[in-house]
Amino acid sequence: MDRLPPSVPPSGFQTLMQALKYCVLLHDARTYDILWANRAACELLGWTVDELRPLKAPDMSKNSLQYSRALGHRWLGHAVEHGISATEWCYRSKSGEEILTEAIAIRVALPARTVVMVQFRDIAEEKAVRRDLFRTESRLRAFLSGLAEGIVVLDETDRVVFASESAARLLGGDLHGADFTGYCRDGTVPDREGRYRFAAPGEEPRWYAATCQYIEIESDLHGRMLLFYDITDRVRAEEEHRRDTQRLNHLARNNAMGDMAMAIAHEVSQPLAAAYNFVEGARGRLGRGDESVAWGLDNAARQIERARTILASLRGYVGRLEQSEQRADLNAIVRDCAYFIELRAQEHAVPVAYDLTAEPLPVRCENVLIGQVVMNLAFNAVDEMAGLPQAERGARITTRRGADGSAVLAVEDWGNGPPAEDRLFDGVFTSKENGSGIGLALSHRIITRHGGRMDVHANEPRGAVFRFTLPADGAVRVGEIP
Repeated sequence: MDRLPPSVPPSGFQTLMQALKYCVLLHDARTYDILWANRAACELLGWTVDELRPLKAPDMSKNSLQYSRALGHRWLGHAVEHGISATEWCYRSKSGEEILTEAIAIRVALPARTVVMVQFRDIAEEKAVRRDLFRTESRLRAFLSGLAEGIVVLDETDRVVFASESAARLLGGDLHGADFTGYCRDGTVPDREGRYRFAAPGEEPRWYAATCQYIEIESDLHGRMLLFYDITDRVRAEEEHRRDTQRLNHLARNNAMGDMAMAIAHEVSQPLAAAYNFVEGARGRLGRGDESVAWGLDNAARQIERARTILASLRGYVGRLEQSEQRADLNAIVRDCAYFIELRAQEHAVPVAYDLTAEPLPVRCENVLIGQVVMNLAFNAVDEMAGLPQAERGARITTRRGADGSAVLAVEDWGNGPPAEDRLFDGVFTSKENGSGIGLALSHRIITRHGGRMDVHANEPRGAVFRFTLPADGAVRVGEIP
């Protein structure tokens, strides 16, 4: 403006300049000498206006090449020539304190002379904050780039509005702006914690564990944030473990069949041989018109019926081998196994007693596998007792309800006591001459897979007690065992 507003006299403008919080220095546009300073400049630098006037650049600037008198004159000269020039300038106060400032030089043509008005402010604290922010940002960027977890933020249309470097590394390509549904191989974009398969279009999917939450950072970033990390190796290991478990169950079933086959092969041979003899005798008598033929045929029929019953029991057992986990009564499982246990016990003349609870013991299990454990423990007890004198032989199978409602089964013998071997259940221990030791390992694995536990301790006054505990099936009430 060429003239001052009539309501503000020239002295009023000086008052306004003195009230500014910005520091102001006036330099002569030709000599660059200081002509005047406002109150803020005097307070910051510690000099009065009269003290400032004779000072030159070296007197009031940091002692450094970048703040030399020549560079100062060049900066002011640029403002004289072009009207304005900005720089960072480090002033030195009267006390010697160095003050980093943001300085703007503006050419002003006054009626008396042309001056350069320098406005400056202390930016040391601001620079320190800026350095801290830059350092923090650099650290965060390095931290995020080194994360194993990927981070993406999705808008309401499931498009990616932010993706960390680790997310791009895990999924490949530029994720920003991409439709994330194209990366979700299970159909939907995750909205809760879980396992999901992600992959870029055309790539082989991998498994990730993902968590989801909504974030809102002022107005800059908001949406659903997914944090995910690769668990493909873990999932594959779990799948391999499941396959191993299936193979172990198959081995347990085969082991059960082996035990049954050995017992039944011995037992069936006797009634079949007897039936054959009766039939042969009946045939001879039939030729002589002997009426006692009917007696021989009846006995043959009974022996053959006995063999048929044995084989039917075996077929029924085999038919249940592939049943999955179901509700069952532990006492009923013991009763199903009793026939086969008796076959082994009779072979070695070992009496087996049963002490079962009057009420059902509900459990959730695979009947055949738990039955295999019962028979394996019973067979071991019978075999342990087989070498003792007849009067000392005996075994007992007991079921009880635990204090927590669990189902407990114990097999007792009065043999040599529990072994001292620490690795009893790892598949290497056996006391049998031709045993492999795998029976106890399989039994222990079956019980633990069902959430139970197995242990062994000494019997009193002698012998051993093998015991397992299975969790009760809370969904089954007494009297409702299928």
